[in-house]
Amino acid sequence: MALALLLAIPTAAFAQRVPPHVFVGTASLDGTAAVDGAAVTAWIDGEQVAATNASGGEYNLLVDQGDSTFAGKTVSFKISGANAAETSAWVQGGGDVLNLVAATGSAGSGTAGEAGASGAKGDKGDTGAAGPAGAAGAAGASGSDGADGAAGPAGPAGAAGSAGAAGPAGPAGEDGSGTLALIALIIAAVALLAAGGSYMMGRRA
Repeated sequence: MALALLLAIPTAAFAQRVPPHVFVGTASLDGTAAVDGAAVTAWIDGEQVAATNASGGEYNLLVDQGDSTFAGKTVSFKISGANAAETSAWVQGGGDVLNLVAATGSAGSGTAGEAGASGAKGDKGDTGAAGPAGAAGAAGASGSDGADGAAGPAGPAGAAGSAGAAGPAGPAGEDGSGTLALIALIIAAVALLAAGGSYMMGRRA
C-alpha cells in the first residue's frame, strides 16, 4: 500500500506550485470489494474535485486544488455514487492511506432544481358520475289566504215539491134568512118567464 502511495505521486506533481493531496486504499461497496471500473470520487464543499476507477478492490486518487484553496477543507468520498463513511482534511502535499466503505442508498441529496415551465393544458376529462341526492330542505312558511273567487252562475230550478197537507177547516158561516132566499128565487123565476115571453112575441111579430 505504501509503494502504491509513492507511485501515485508523479514527478510532475512536485513541479506544480501547490502539491496535491494523494489518497490510496481499498474501496468496498455494500460489504464487498468495489468491482473493477467502479467510480471513486472526491468532493469538497459539494463539488467533485477528483475522480478515478477502482481496480482489484483498491483505488488511487490525486486531489489537486488547482486555482482553488483547499487547505484545511474536508474531503468526502463516493463509490459508484454512494457516500463513503470516511472523510479527511486536505493538506498540501499530503498522502493518506484511507480505506473507503460505502453502502448503496447513502447518496447525498443534491440541490433542488428550478421548476420547469408549465405544460400544455390537457384535454377535458369525461363527465363524472352524478353525486348522491342532497338532504331534503326545511319546510317553507305557510302562505297567506288568497282572495275570494268570483260568484258562480245560478243553478237550475229545482223540481216542484209535493203538495202540502190540507189546512184546517174554516169557521162556519152565519145562517142566511130563509124567507129572503125564497123571495129572491120567485123574482128570478118571474124575470125569466117575462124574458122568455118577450122573446116569443118578438119572433111572432
